[in-house]
Amino acid sequence: MTALPFKEYVKVEGWEFVEPEEYLKAHSETLTPEFWLEVAQDLDWFVKPTRALEGDPPFYKWFTDGKLNMSYLTLDRHVKKGRKNKVALYWLGEDGTERVLTYYEYYRLVNRLAYAFQNKWGLKKGDRVAIYMPMIPELPAVMLALARLGVIFSVVFSGFSANALADRIKDSGARYLITADGYYRRGKKILLEENVRKATEMAPVESILVFERLKGVWNFREGDVSGEDFIRDVPLNTYVEPIPVESEHTLFILYTSGTTGKPKGIVHDTGGYAVLLHATLNWVFDAREDDVFWCAADVGWITGHSYIVFGPFMEGLTSVMYEGVPNWPDPGIWWSVVERYGVTIFYTSPTAIRLLMRYPDEYVEKYDLSTLRVLHSVGEPINPEAWWWYFEKVGKRRCPVGSTWWMTETGGVMISHTPGWKLVPLKPGTNGYPIPGVKAAVVKPDGSEASPGERGYLVLTRPWPGMLMTVWGDDERYIKTYWEKFPGRFYTGDYAIMDEDGYIWVLGRADEVMNVAGHRLGTYEIESAIVEHEAVSEAAVVGVPDEVKGEVPVAFVVLKEGYEPSEGLKKEIKDTVREILSPIAVPKEVVFVSKLPKTRSGKIMRRLLRAVFLGKPLGDVTTLEDEASVEEVKKAYEHLKGELG
Repeated sequence: MTALPFKEYVKVEGWEFVEPEEYLKAHSETLTPEFWLEVAQDLDWFVKPTRALEGDPPFYKWFTDGKLNMSYLTLDRHVKKGRKNKVALYWLGEDGTERVLTYYEYYRLVNRLAYAFQNKWGLKKGDRVAIYMPMIPELPAVMLALARLGVIFSVVFSGFSANALADRIKDSGARYLITADGYYRRGKKILLEENVRKATEMAPVESILVFERLKGVWNFREGDVSGEDFIRDVPLNTYVEPIPVESEHTLFILYTSGTTGKPKGIVHDTGGYAVLLHATLNWVFDAREDDVFWCAADVGWITGHSYIVFGPFMEGLTSVMYEGVPNWPDPGIWWSVVERYGVTIFYTSPTAIRLLMRYPDEYVEKYDLSTLRVLHSVGEPINPEAWWWYFEKVGKRRCPVGSTWWMTETGGVMISHTPGWKLVPLKPGTNGYPIPGVKAAVVKPDGSEASPGERGYLVLTRPWPGMLMTVWGDDERYIKTYWEKFPGRFYTGDYAIMDEDGYIWVLGRADEVMNVAGHRLGTYEIESAIVEHEAVSEAAVVGVPDEVKGEVPVAFVVLKEGYEPSEGLKKEIKDTVREILSPIAVPKEVVFVSKLPKTRSGKIMRRLLRAVFLGKPLGDVTTLEDEASVEEVKKAYEHLKGELG
């Protein structure tokens, strides 16, 4: 039972494709630690590594005799090698403010900040600092300045609540907090001071550094210092020697939420992480010297760490950072940014793509997108209809479109089409093959391999550079969460299918599954069938209790512009699921809503939908973008609960 188009192949004119057999043969020769050691030689190390993989499983260590510094890799080497005046970052504020920083300008700013961190705050290698900043150019500079000193940082997404920030400050043992006064979102000023004050009452810090994006809205107190004042007396030509750190030295801690329990502090090293990013920028994104790379994520998430800051800067690319959302002041804003800066590589989420699909095509067609060369998506499975829209409307059928799979814990892309290595035929909606050096499998609950087309658990069967080292302060949780279910293999927590060609189709989280009359159905499969209907922009499906069937699907549907909810449309949507997937998968109810509850990074929060229907507490909603979306679901529940029991 599947709605996945396993046999639908797409090739793009002008690109060289290889057959799956050729890819798999070449890939099989990369599955050794020595392969990664060879890749590592591309980087500028202070001490080149001669050892690949060490450690007692599952506590793996990569390139242990190597020494390097991430700040040096991202800035110094470009200043020394002729990229001094190349644009490192195009930054566009939602209010139209623009800033353009060259690699040399970033280099000078990072050195001045590092000097102040070292001499005014007394920071040294191994200290921890929390960062609570929006999408402004100073955020990458702060991260690189701390990395220059070997200081461990933890970026906390600027949309998080005071409680969430306090929890992360406490858990990481951060001595200082770096923040900003606020940012613009949908034309409004979002102020951060109230959250910072509440958080630092619960988790005190020695000082707070405040960068003023909005100007004049922060009430400075004792212990606060403005970004301008912090480096005012530090000369422009200040140079701070980057500290050579061991490859396994912790670069950052990034907290990721689970469905239960406190957030997990994912620990990433320096050397392995750098090698993985170098590899994926070249294999997955086919990065070239003249590329303008736009990852439309937030730096507060791993995608932003890896593919806004560290990856593109390591490769000497020009990166783009936009402060606002994809449909304000109008749904063409992203495409205007692509045209404005000549973006060549574009990386965004399926949620954002589906959002923009709702609007008339004129919002895309009015802009010149001819510079685009490679398109990828990230964050959740992409349904085939969204893939086709992205391929045809945005890429004009000229660009390979991939759906990359990875997670906070992996550090970088694990499964994807690889236009910069060997490009296999595209299949709309698939993630493709594991990248070179990475081995994945789809397994049954007993650990045996699933048959082609059979749903199972996605596991990674060997260690890779860039993998998490542990959970901060909790080795047991690291083992239990990722290595206990399938000993010797890394458990991703996702369901997947491997088709007969070996392509992997990730279906979403394994806990997003319902049992309908003995049939286990993934939410993604039903949602993919629903959005095949021409009127549907987005869908979220949850299972609700049913006396006869155990569970039944309920679908929340957002319509495209120009379509109105009706009983007839409900029936058409149900019929679409029946035809594409199965009568068993047909939703008990179709609920039309104007928006779905999502995180600020664009992921649908299905657990909130389920919690509303089950009458359970909503739990942690710190990542929720818009509370009104949940209220709309609550009203729908009141209307339906009599019918559903």
